[in-house]
Amino acid sequence: MANIVAIVGRPNVGKSTLFNRLVEERKAIEDNLSGVTRDRHYGHAQWGGKFFSVIDTGGYVTGSEDIFEAEIRKQVKLAIEEADVILFVVDCADGLTDLDTEFANELRGTKKPLYVVANKADNGEKALMANEFYSLGLTDFEIFPIAAVSGSGTGDLLDEVISHFVDEGEEDPDADVPKISILGRPNVGKSSFLNALLGKERSIVTDEAGTTRDAIHSRYTLFGKDFIITDTAGIRKKAKVKEDIEFYSVMRSLRTLEESDVVIVMVDATRGLEAQDINLIGLAIKNNKGVMIMVNKWDLIEKDHKTMNKIKDEMLERLGENKWIPIIFTSVTEKQRIFQAIELAVKVFENKTKRIPTSKLNDALLQEIEKYPPPAWKGKYIKIKYVTQLPTKNPVFAFFCNLPQYIKSPYTRYLENRIRENFDFEGVPVKIVYKNK
Repeated sequence: MANIVAIVGRPNVGKSTLFNRLVEERKAIEDNLSGVTRDRHYGHAQWGGKFFSVIDTGGYVTGSEDIFEAEIRKQVKLAIEEADVILFVVDCADGLTDLDTEFANELRGTKKPLYVVANKADNGEKALMANEFYSLGLTDFEIFPIAAVSGSGTGDLLDEVISHFVDEGEEDPDADVPKISILGRPNVGKSSFLNALLGKERSIVTDEAGTTRDAIHSRYTLFGKDFIITDTAGIRKKAKVKEDIEFYSVMRSLRTLEESDVVIVMVDATRGLEAQDINLIGLAIKNNKGVMIMVNKWDLIEKDHKTMNKIKDEMLERLGENKWIPIIFTSVTEKQRIFQAIELAVKVFENKTKRIPTSKLNDALLQEIEKYPPPAWKGKYIKIKYVTQLPTKNPVFAFFCNLPQYIKSPYTRYLENRIRENFDFEGVPVKIVYKNK
């Protein structure tokens, strides 16, 4: 990834607000409560004809025993290592604090371009207060007073930032890259799965439910193909969501589902397929996404050679008509079948995007229709002439017939089952439409 800008600083100085301003989207959750951002969060920005990636980070705190603070510090250091330019955000309203000074000492050894950005300079008086931060002795560049909320001062800052980029960068390096998202209830192992795949700590992992708050996107390569893997916040029942932060986290997770190609619904093996998991699966199907179930924590189950099939059959029974959804049993902590899980997600994506030639469709399906034609309606016989796959993002098949209005849903299910038997559409919703011929 070329042209990377990292936004760093202590908690609650407006880093996520600046991030959202630069990427021109509300991608990061903003809240007055400190510690809202925990993981590294990426977005894409453009200024002066140059494209660059922006990393939002959690607030850097030293001397804290809080497990989250220690993990956030690791994430901040990783972001600094990745970055080409560093924006050290401070707060004009609060002035220079001990935390700013401590973090400045962490940054002092860097040889990368470093800008001190004095946020919340909403008026001339506060802008003058930004001069206080020269006492940090941290940068050869001038200090930039800005107001991230309104965007005041950000243009001058960006003019300086892009001067360090040699090339124009990519407009959106993630464009047309397949997107796979990991969704599920809190604490089922979504972040651990992402970290195990990438071989590094991309998401913070703790035993506490609700650790992940934002949707965390990562580029992943398998079999020479690139994918975007997204870790999301755990989704609980609506009645149990009390805090605003959790509400926005859930909204980000659901938006990630809508933007995905394939959804991995992760289930806790010790709890089985719950109502909330069924709701997520239903939402994925409604949005025409590829979907699979990943049963994690399989190592915690007492089992014999029949246990897996028994649990799988029980889950398929709960899925009702959606028995085409594949199920895989994994243990992220034991690294058991985690790469098979991502291979299955890749296969689901390929099924979602494949095209069946019209000749093959007709050769296979017209025979099935001849064996079991559509039931007559009030003495009128329905004749299906031919079938073709429509040029859509998801598998949609058009059946051309003389009386499309009289074909009922049981026969539609019959045709869908015949399509699935003859052509592999495992993990993908299949839609059938009828057209007059």
